[in-house]
Amino acid sequence: MTYRLYGDKSSGASMVEAALAEIGEPFEVVPIELTKNTQRGAEYLALNPTGKIPALCDGRERLLTESAAILIALAEWHPEARLLPPPGSFARADAIRWLVHINTEMYPMIEIRDYPARFVEGEAAGKALAQRAIERLRERWLGVERAIAGAPWLLADGFSIADLAIGCVSRWAVGKDWRAENCPKIEALNAAIFARPRAGPVWKRHFNWTL
Repeated sequence: MTYRLYGDKSSGASMVEAALAEIGEPFEVVPIELTKNTQRGAEYLALNPTGKIPALCDGRERLLTESAAILIALAEWHPEARLLPPPGSFARADAIRWLVHINTEMYPMIEIRDYPARFVEGEAAGKALAQRAIERLRERWLGVERAIAGAPWLLADGFSIADLAIGCVSRWAVGKDWRAENCPKIEALNAAIFARPRAGPVWKRHFNWTL
């Protein structure tokens, strides 16, 4: 089976690419350049009408979207990669809980921060809304920081796909200096992803600017 991943550099596709690297199955990456609005082009919309990335096609040309859903599916399809703790365990439920938390609590704030004009009219109102979104993001990342129980991973049980989501999404919007000062556990977690033999090279391609 060869997976086909649609995404852009430093986007949510990076966590899926890192998971695929950890699994070791063959995959190809199809660039979808957000700065060129490729995601709104007819060819991609025919494949994925939501116009969002990442999207993953399996070997049977079945499409899966939403980064959390893709990561959970990959963990279930490839249990040998140990991307999640064992089925039925509390640790597995906890990893999924934080993965969902990031997708439901962080992503909306990032959209507001990046595109305030979608939500309010006027430059001043947009700037104020974007700043409030950053403040809310920082509050929520402090909650993740407090929840990290491993050394350096989120779970005491070890590495999981939740770590890839934390490492990826924490790179956006809140500021490198703020993270360094307020989130040492998150920064240690991200550094540990850089050091992984399989996921590390993927992380360096996407996030070398955070080193």
